[in-house]
Amino acid sequence: MLFLTPFNRPHLTGKEAHYMYDAVYEGKLSGNGKYTKLCQQFFENRYGFGKCLLTTSCTDALEMAALLTNIQPGDEVIMPSYTFVSTANAFVLRGANIRFCDSRSEEPNIDTELIDSLITPRTKAIVPVHYAGVACDMERIMALAAKYNLWVVEDAAQAIDSYYTFSDGTKKALGSIGHLAAFSFHETKNIISGEGGMLAINDERFKARAEIIWEKGTNRSSFFRGEVDKYGWVDVGSSFLPSEIVAAFLWAQLEHLEQIQQRRKAIWQTYYEGLQEWATRHGIGLPVTPPYASNNAHMFYLVCQNLEQRTALIEHLKKNQILAVFHYLSLHKSPFYAPRHDGRELPHSDRFSDCLVRLPMFYDLDVERVVDELIKF
Repeated sequence: MLFLTPFNRPHLTGKEAHYMYDAVYEGKLSGNGKYTKLCQQFFENRYGFGKCLLTTSCTDALEMAALLTNIQPGDEVIMPSYTFVSTANAFVLRGANIRFCDSRSEEPNIDTELIDSLITPRTKAIVPVHYAGVACDMERIMALAAKYNLWVVEDAAQAIDSYYTFSDGTKKALGSIGHLAAFSFHETKNIISGEGGMLAINDERFKARAEIIWEKGTNRSSFFRGEVDKYGWVDVGSSFLPSEIVAAFLWAQLEHLEQIQQRRKAIWQTYYEGLQEWATRHGIGLPVTPPYASNNAHMFYLVCQNLEQRTALIEHLKKNQILAVFHYLSLHKSPFYAPRHDGRELPHSDRFSDCLVRLPMFYDLDVERVVDELIKF
């Protein structure tokens, strides 16, 4: 009898319940306490982010970014079509028009060669998405942003512990390059808290206001630091701050980040080495990592020749108790946004929508079993 291999299984380090228990008996559950501060300091110190604020989700972090960049109705925001709906929703909620950009031919990230042609006097921001934790060409994106005076918001939902190398050899963590960056700690990510996210603020102009928006539009944090003698409603904002229970769970994960990453990279390498010959024989693409990017082993994906081949592959694995999934559908063709799209064809985005399949990826995965079943296909 075959046991089910799920697409994902959340990994526990062993300290999650202990720290959550400790948070309860600290007597402060509402957030911005001991564990929130520990997590935020960890990211700032390890990756060089300017200021970090934990959020209840990556979606919330993106919505904060849209507020901070003062997106107004009619403003235009450039992003890939091949991304999760939250990337677009955060800016659509502020009234923005989305200018969807195609993916690169060899991998799903935004084709930076096409961005220039999409910039108009209404363009306010570029939102690169580091798909699979692999860097977009951030040097080119930041150059375009400087040339046209645009904001850059990195959607780094999948990109924790991943890096970009500039042409001069300088290496920087993804999420530390753009003016703002959003991360996810959803249970499918490398480092998890069930649901959860973080906003990284790398531009000094946003730091004070970000904290106010984070605290429901009040200067409450300044009050507790003794910087003001009372606090009140001073700006727009919302309830973006997670509880200490969420932060305590996340802290247990962060203490084991290196161990988690080492294991995930070993699984990724086993996939790559085990499937190279088979993939070449069947015309199936393996993940591509550009020379300027690192690999954080967030996911392992295949690019089939067509939709029919992908459907058959997923069905073959399912019959053998292995769950693999396709990923995003091109947002420019979605029922919600298709009527607003400008009609441009985005063939590479559509190809990845039809052909890309994600394989199981989690800490205690029996990866050899998945490789063996794929080779039988």
